[in-house]
Formats: sequence, C-alpha cells, structure tokens
Amino acid sequence: MPTDAKRILLVEDDRFLRRACEASLRQRGFTVIAAIDGEEGLRLARSETPDLILLDLLMPKLPGLEVLKALKADPATKPIPVLVLSNSSREQDVAEVINLGAVDYWVKANLSLKELGERVARLLER
Repeated sequence: MPTDAKRILLVEDDRFLRRACEASLRQRGFTVIAAIDGEEGLRLARSETPDLILLDLLMPKLPGLEVLKALKADPATKPIPVLVLSNSSREQDVAEVINLGAVDYWVKANLSLKELGERVARLLER
C-alpha cells in the first residue's frame, strides 16, 4: 500500500511512546514530524501542514483539547485530519473530541503499533 511519503505530525510528550510510534510509522514509509508539547505541535501544524496529526490530550504547555480547538478554528489547519491518542476511555471525552472535529479517537492502552500504522494508512486514503 503506497503512502507517497505522507507527512504525519505526532504530538506526544511521552518519549518512549513517541519514539515507538515514529519508528513504526517511518517503517511504513511515512515522514514523521514530532512535537513534545501542545505549543510545539500547534506551531508545527501551521508551519509544516502535515497530511495527518496524531494528538495526545494530556501534554505540557498547551493541552491537546486546546490544540484541537485551535487547529479547527484556523482555516489553514482545519482540513487536516486529527487522530486523538489518549489514556482516557471515558465516553464523554471521546464524544467531545469528535464534536470538536477529530476524525478518530484511540485509547493508548489499546495501542498496537501495527494497528496504528494500518489506521493511519486508512485515514490518509480517505
């Protein structure tokens, strides 16, 4: 399945998870841009215009919900699909990010790197 070097912005403060996701996505042929906090993620989303954003919710400097709101309020970043990664499995959290414009929500405890790559590829095919 060709990816044509699609650009993924990964906004995740957990170093281990960020590096594991980066390595897995790069092995699938994606270009990965990483940010370690919400402020950096928002800045990179605006300057790099990725094809997809993987966004953690609980981060330093600027929480993921605020990043998502800012992304969807900005005409330049609004069309970029956002997949939220979170430790919360509460239904109201899922509903909130979907209502804010995220295309998908994934609980980190259920994260399989293989499945992450497959889901990213499917989202980018839309």
